[in-house]
Amino acid sequence: MEKKDCIAMLLAGGEGRRLAPLTSTIAKPAVPFGGHYRIIDFPLSNCLNSGIDTVGVLTQYAAESLHEHIGEGTPWKINAQDGEIALLPPGEQGEYRGTADAITKNIEFIDKYDPEHVLILSGDHIYHMDYAKMVEAHKASGADATLSVMEVPLDEAHRFGIVTADADLRIIDFTEKPAKPMSSLASMGIYVFKWSYLRAYLLEDAMKTESNHDFGKDLLPLMLGDGSQLHAYAFAGYWRDVGTANSLWESHMDLLGDKSEFRLNKSEWPMYTKRQFSQPALFRRTLALSPIDSMVHEACIVEGSVKHSVLFRDVEVGKGSTILDSVVMPGASIGRNVKVQYAIIGENAVIHDGAIVTGSPSDILMIGPNETVHAKPVVRPQPVHSLKESFEPVSLRRAGGMSS
Repeated sequence: MEKKDCIAMLLAGGEGRRLAPLTSTIAKPAVPFGGHYRIIDFPLSNCLNSGIDTVGVLTQYAAESLHEHIGEGTPWKINAQDGEIALLPPGEQGEYRGTADAITKNIEFIDKYDPEHVLILSGDHIYHMDYAKMVEAHKASGADATLSVMEVPLDEAHRFGIVTADADLRIIDFTEKPAKPMSSLASMGIYVFKWSYLRAYLLEDAMKTESNHDFGKDLLPLMLGDGSQLHAYAFAGYWRDVGTANSLWESHMDLLGDKSEFRLNKSEWPMYTKRQFSQPALFRRTLALSPIDSMVHEACIVEGSVKHSVLFRDVEVGKGSTILDSVVMPGASIGRNVKVQYAIIGENAVIHDGAIVTGSPSDILMIGPNETVHAKPVVRPQPVHSLKESFEPVSLRRAGGMSS
């Protein structure tokens, strides 16, 4: 087998508890995104567009949801002569105990290709990125490891691994999810390592019973402490960690409007996904009732009104219903005279006639896959009779009035 310069290992075992109930039966990277895709399609498409043809996909929680979607990896192996998209569940080795342990348990797969470098990716982020440029920057710097980083709002920095780097982008400190961040330069969870270098650290870490076996918590701080040369690779494009209901909703809203912050399926950076039985990934903005600032899949039946929303394939919206500032995932059925606003409706959910499903911009309401929502019954107050009528003897009540 030909030696590879760089292969990718895609960490896709996340449970995504903060996205429940959307993740009640599927892995977080399998959550639908953008009207036609799933989250994992982004790193897989990035690999194909970056010329990386060998990818190990490490699955764990609800692995079947990803295995069914990826299959043999055909959509992401265009023009790949010797590459493969390999599904790598824990198997007989036991569950993955952390991100580093997941790589350790697949050393044999990596060694098969004897790569010079290994690219470590997360399976639950939304972005377009040319990994080849990052690998080239890594080689040019001579670093042992390179971390892709970007600026985030300081009030959100506690959610990320935070990097401190000098003027030459050499990393001098790394802290995983600090309570009080001193910097807003966040790790994107994208790493390039010299394989021989990383392999030695993985085997050392595997022997430590006190370790979390995690890149952010254990390996990166250890590497810095040992005096290794770690460099930062600054990324300036669109990138979203869609780990919460609000961030998933906001990233969909970013797709909308003529001046949208992020565009899908650009000609210079196409997106790939599993072939669907319905219409292809084309969207139209003019249906019967002219959706406004919306992304509506062609394979939808829309008889209501849609504004500033994303509708996936096979969604049905009944007459008199309004969909506002919302995301409706594949196969969901919206009945008549329904109002949906500031909500995410899961796959194949059913919203019955007259139901009201509304959240707020700061608290997005989520309806789980296959969940059913009924309209609340209308309780009308009973008429109050006069005291005289209430105590009138029954024998005196007749349709024609008083008895003679």
